Amino acid sequence: MGAHDVVLEIGPGLGSLTLGLLAVADQVVAVEIDERLGAELPRTVADRMPDRAHALSVIIADALRIDTLPVAPTAVVANLPYNVSVPVLLHLLARFDSWSRGLVMVQAEVADRLAAPPGSKTYGVPSVKMAWYAEVTRVGTVPPTVFWPVPNVESGLVALRRRAAPETTATREQTFAVIDAAFAQRRKMLRSALAGLVGSSALAGEAVQAAGLDPQDRGERLTVTEFARIAEQLGPRPGS
Repeated sequence: MGAHDVVLEIGPGLGSLTLGLLAVADQVVAVEIDERLGAELPRTVADRMPDRAHALSVIIADALRIDTLPVAPTAVVANLPYNVSVPVLLHLLARFDSWSRGLVMVQAEVADRLAAPPGSKTYGVPSVKMAWYAEVTRVGTVPPTVFWPVPNVESGLVALRRRAAPETTATREQTFAVIDAAFAQRRKMLRSALAGLVGSSALAGEAVQAAGLDPQDRGERLTVTEFARIAEQLGPRPGS
């Protein structure tokens, strides 16, 4: 983070990280779902860093439901609970395209999934959908002992660097529908897993083959670009 950055912080809590961000960034927009914590945060900053209080904006809201911000962020920092981490990140990537990099802390298992490459055991829907937007790298582990109260799980740090979406005539929604279908029954071959999208395994197999891929392969081996190629062949579907 640098002096020109506008940081979107998700889940500031008591504000210890917020103070650190305000020391190095131009502005911080903090989104906090807890009303009491959100109301206290400006007072904490005014008490500890009065000369930087003007640089903080606090939004008391669910990060999954924010659609507007007072200023366009350039970076995201987040501490996300297990059950909403992937949806929140995908929402922020889709809704706010001004930010180009981020550092998030999630449960270690989620961090592994987000950064997993094709063919690995942890590669799945989160891995592929995140790859549509960004390069994701696992950059560290945070032991439970640094938290109070001490949780039962380790946390992982994940770095995101936004990149261009795959070059494709398929929409993101069409591609994501193919991804969801391919992993709904991840041990099935593509021609079987995608049958529900087109009405039969034969038609699905033809589409996969037309995309230059093997209909007998499985989704866990495909890159996001390859999923987009399949989506191109399947074309628009009702409701897409």
